[in-house]
Amino acid sequence: MTVRVVGPAQWVFYPALVVIAITVILATPVELFGLKLPEPVLPLVLAFAWPLIRPSMVAPAVLFGLGLFLDLFWGGTLGLWPLCLLSVYGVVLASRSLLAGQETQILFVWYATCALVAFLLAYLIVTVITGRAPSLLSLLGQVIPTLLLFPVADWMIQRFDDGDTRFR
Repeated sequence: MTVRVVGPAQWVFYPALVVIAITVILATPVELFGLKLPEPVLPLVLAFAWPLIRPSMVAPAVLFGLGLFLDLFWGGTLGLWPLCLLSVYGVVLASRSLLAGQETQILFVWYATCALVAFLLAYLIVTVITGRAPSLLSLLGQVIPTLLLFPVADWMIQRFDDGDTRFR
């Protein structure tokens, strides 16, 4: 019997590097038929999938770093996205026993709820800090593409869940 060991490099570090690369690519000033590229919050997919795959001490640290990267890259309030990402991670980690083994539709409802709460938290923090509310159209321009990324989270959960056969 061969043992397939999936370490943190496969399910934490490589996806984090891919998220950084795609975020930079999507931020390029390209217009196609008058439309700009979407700017979803890609680390939100990881914040949802990682606690369901395997709780780890490395994942929250990487999420914190990804959140700081988003804040610096987008020129936002420092600490905004780390707070939002870690709050999603914490909620999913706390409800991990409820979500383990659930169907894809249930996971999507949880993903959508977590994403909407994270965006609401970000919206409220930006409103309080700047003293005026951000554009709702811009917010929807980030929320909708982020929600459409659920198949990536589901694929990661299916791919890496029970990836180490030694623990079966």
